[in-house]
Amino acid sequence: MSLDVVDLRSFYAAPLGRIAHRYVARTLREWWPNTTGMAVIGLGYAVPYLGQFRDEAVRVIGLMPAEQGVLHWPGTDVTSTALVEPASLPLPDGCIDRLVVVHLLEVAEHPREVLDEIWRVLAPGGRMIVVAPNRRGWWARVDTTPFGFGQPFSKSQLNTLLRDTLFSPERFGEALYVPPLRFRSVWRLAAMFEACGCWLGLPGAGLHVVEASKQLYRPIPLRKTAKRGIPKLDPVLAPVAGRLARRSQPSGRDGSIARRTGSIERQQR
Repeated sequence: MSLDVVDLRSFYAAPLGRIAHRYVARTLREWWPNTTGMAVIGLGYAVPYLGQFRDEAVRVIGLMPAEQGVLHWPGTDVTSTALVEPASLPLPDGCIDRLVVVHLLEVAEHPREVLDEIWRVLAPGGRMIVVAPNRRGWWARVDTTPFGFGQPFSKSQLNTLLRDTLFSPERFGEALYVPPLRFRSVWRLAAMFEACGCWLGLPGAGLHVVEASKQLYRPIPLRKTAKRGIPKLDPVLAPVAGRLARRSQPSGRDGSIARRTGSIERQQR
């Protein structure tokens, strides 16, 4: 099930969306403290988390899936967003240094194809951060937020998915220990929920935040080749001298002519 860009924009304008933005953006900034001179791309609905990189990165662009829709960002005359097909990005190979994936993998029909395309456009040594709902968390169990749609992941599932698509997971983090409830009292305690959950390492956070790097070389997959039929070789019992003698005799029409000539000569004698 795809998410609509209008619903996503409304969510991040609401109190729960601002809480989600605060703690996810803080993790992104801690892991990427300096992106000076880099090209930073957001894939999915990642524009709420890209603004903190605009003052230092050489290029910041938001790429949004066609099924989701696109909006104008960052609010100036020139837009920095584009509508794309996630499994076929309009980018050359190895042109991106940092890439943020939010609101995409859980609703993607073929997440492996999306990650293969991300691997292609990332530069050697480039890094990616994936934000995905935790299947053990509260946020994946309610549909009042965008993180309740699609297929949530466990930590081991994300790790396997990234390794199968030739990424090296570097760091795993979690965010949103606060319950996704629409009560002001819960919103005021969000900082306490987050601090206690991170300090105690409690299970049940709403989101997985994973950083992975691109492996420079892709191994070539082995393909099964068709077995070629080998002719059966029967043993030859004739002596070597006999075989050589037979090989030295002419064959075919020339051989028959030679035999006839020999018999005529013997008769004349």
